[in-house]
Amino acid sequence: MKHFILTLAVLSLSLVASAQQSWVNETHNPQANTEGLAPMGARVISPEVHDDHTVTFRLYAPNAKEVVVRGTMFTGGMEARSAEMTKDDKGVWSVKAGPFTPDVYTYTFSVDGVSFVDPANTLHNHGTMPASSLLYVHGDAPAYYDPNPAIDHGSVTTSYYNSTVSNGLRTIVIYTPPHYNPKKRYPVLYLMGGSGEATDSWYKYGQVNWIMDNMIAERKIEPTIVVMVNNQIVHRSSPNHSALSFKMMEREYKECIIPWVDSHYSTIKCSKGRALAGLSMGGRHTQYIGFRNPDLFGSLGILSAALTAADEKAFGKDDVAMGRSKEAFDKANFDYIYIGAGKYETNDNSRHTLLHKQLEELGVEHEYYIGGFSAHDFMTWRHLLYYSFLPNLWK
Repeated sequence: MKHFILTLAVLSLSLVASAQQSWVNETHNPQANTEGLAPMGARVISPEVHDDHTVTFRLYAPNAKEVVVRGTMFTGGMEARSAEMTKDDKGVWSVKAGPFTPDVYTYTFSVDGVSFVDPANTLHNHGTMPASSLLYVHGDAPAYYDPNPAIDHGSVTTSYYNSTVSNGLRTIVIYTPPHYNPKKRYPVLYLMGGSGEATDSWYKYGQVNWIMDNMIAERKIEPTIVVMVNNQIVHRSSPNHSALSFKMMEREYKECIIPWVDSHYSTIKCSKGRALAGLSMGGRHTQYIGFRNPDLFGSLGILSAALTAADEKAFGKDDVAMGRSKEAFDKANFDYIYIGAGKYETNDNSRHTLLHKQLEELGVEHEYYIGGFSAHDFMTWRHLLYYSFLPNLWK
């Protein structure tokens, strides 16, 4: 009987500690090799993330002549932006790289000049083309963007609504905070991705649900509904994208998204309870829609973005959307305008820097924040949310 109990205890420990893309538990170290097992159907273990923050990449490609791994873990001021892999006598290419700062990165393999995802990695990013694989370099404990089993968690729901703007069925992803109570009224953050991003990009790659759970538990933000919006309203490769998408997304919020959310969730139905934010293209949409509609959104988050002269040429002269109208800002009386970007995507002529300087000259109150150790990627955008934008929202 004691032996049986011991066997059960060991088995339970094995399941709890399971990682390496096993799909057993939500964990902060899904690519740590705790069991020595490759993902089902894979020839090799890749990536294998070690506790010292180094990573071993492997690829079975016996006929390849050159294999290189490239990824965002090599950016942010590091000299090397890729690592060459070497082949053993069994046809397996490998390299051990790092150590890297704990975070979630993307990477690809280049085999004889052709780029593709890691076939042994079940975690990938489909929001970019070519698609890339995800790399979770874990710390000693869950980070601010990781699932934490010690706290309460909210829910993420995928729903659908009919759009009178795109004339079709569209996806919307909703985060509700822990212990969501339909008898209470909650503020809403509408969150958009960038060019080519899927509706669920902020959820799958931005880890926004874990970030919100952790921040609510830390009392750094009040319980908030987060609405992840599909802002791919026009094919991104369309030559008329800028001429169409800004005005169409504005209509989409007014005619479809906000009415749908307010009718399905217990929301604060005024500008004081609504924030609009987005990264890259989503940041440009935020500026256009937000500056023009202070009656809808009281707070704005423009991440790694700003409207440009090329945008204005496409959608038409608009001093309000471009942030040139002091009169419009005085009348709008926004609660919070935030402009943020990554360290390695910022210089004196960056579009977000120019918008910041323009608002300064107009005397428009706003927050300007440059931080993190990366550039135009989710490492930056997660950092911006947690360390600067969300803590000051609803203040």
